[in-house]
Amino acid sequence: MHGRMTGPARWLGAAALLLLGGCQSALLDPRGPVGRAEKIILTNSVAIMLAIVVPTIIATLAFAWWFRASNKRATYLPEWEFSGRIELVVWSIPIMVILLLGGVTWISSRDLDPARPLQSDHEPIDIQVVSLDWKWLFIYPQQGVAAVNELVVPAGVPLHFTLTSASVLNTFFVPQLGSMIYTMNGMATELHLHADQPGDYLGLSAHFSGDGFSDMNFRVRALAPAEFDAWARSTRSAGKPLDSANYAALMRQSIEATPLRYAAVEAGLFDRIVRQALPPGPGPELEHAGAKEK
Repeated sequence: MHGRMTGPARWLGAAALLLLGGCQSALLDPRGPVGRAEKIILTNSVAIMLAIVVPTIIATLAFAWWFRASNKRATYLPEWEFSGRIELVVWSIPIMVILLLGGVTWISSRDLDPARPLQSDHEPIDIQVVSLDWKWLFIYPQQGVAAVNELVVPAGVPLHFTLTSASVLNTFFVPQLGSMIYTMNGMATELHLHADQPGDYLGLSAHFSGDGFSDMNFRVRALAPAEFDAWARSTRSAGKPLDSANYAALMRQSIEATPLRYAAVEAGLFDRIVRQALPPGPGPELEHAGAKEK
């Protein structure tokens, strides 16, 4: 035997590597109870659907092979029209699959309601989230600080998010923690998540919102509770306050390559954003001469 792989073997090896690489995706590597529950729903749903997809594919290939033109043993019935038994099988199996999938979806939708608090021995930490063009603002009302494009949370502590948008419709999504949710201008939505252990996770926008959408990502840093408290203290001791003037500058369309931190937050700022007491972002500026509205 030679050590070189044949063409089919190389293709099979490449396919195996792709499958193994897909297993390392964020959705299949959850780091919180919500993400793990969603992974179980995903795998169960795929298994239920494969229970009908795989036999259908095998039956199709088997019928095509058995009723080929060269097979003289295959029975040809040109006058055949109807079989109650076949109709029963053809319709009952898909109906049972749909009922099973519907039951799984209904139960999981109730158990994983984003506004439903997670059971824990710890008090949740409140975080207010504002989606801007094209960045994310995180306000910590209990700590009195804020950050842009950097979400720092204590590991092992429930996270209670209240989300809104200062511009267009957007979505907040941390794949390894689970539960994508919309942010809407003039409205506030709630989301409960939990990070089991310290680590760095990717957060992103999953809804197109303009030219800077592809760079509208943020870093999630899950720290030990003591390290989170130290981060909050260091943020309070440095940086500028987030008041109405600084917020107005922050609303301008831009991509922040490095995270920003604010040492203090003006009282009631988030509520004013939700109530639209503060005007929404100005949108794109017209650069061509003579193109401004008159």
